[in-house]
Amino acid sequence: MAIEIERKFLLTNDSWREQADAGTEYRQAYLVGSKAASVRVRIEGDKAKLNIKSATLGITRKEYEYDIPMDEAHELLNTLCEQPVIEKTRYHVMHESHEWEIDVFKGENEGLVVAEIELETTDAEFDMPAWAGEEVSDDPRYYNVSLVKNPYKNWKS
Repeated sequence: MAIEIERKFLLTNDSWREQADAGTEYRQAYLVGSKAASVRVRIEGDKAKLNIKSATLGITRKEYEYDIPMDEAHELLNTLCEQPVIEKTRYHVMHESHEWEIDVFKGENEGLVVAEIELETTDAEFDMPAWAGEEVSDDPRYYNVSLVKNPYKNWKS
């Protein structure tokens, strides 16, 4: 069984960009998002994937991912997935011994920027970069499946 251990943080500034890679464009949407699991279609640069993830709250979730043909991914995103499609650029930043993923959202979620770190264990230690701020791992609003139903542009400050 595949287990994902991931923590999410808001960012305090843009200094992460100094160490970031060129970024990869993502388009993703959900075929289903239920109380038990979400089923996502994602185009990640030149790859397409189907992803199934448990809908548990917190930093540990079951996750399964499979490659799918690009033409089928486009068809699924455009015809069967819930709208809006989530658009973002994902950047990778190495900090100390960990790779961080920074998602800069576009479209309906423009203005949202989230940093994620995947860990080997729930109690793994890691060094917090100066640009990492408030942890939002337990806030379901920041889950991509939630951003389809309640895009960032609709949030009240």
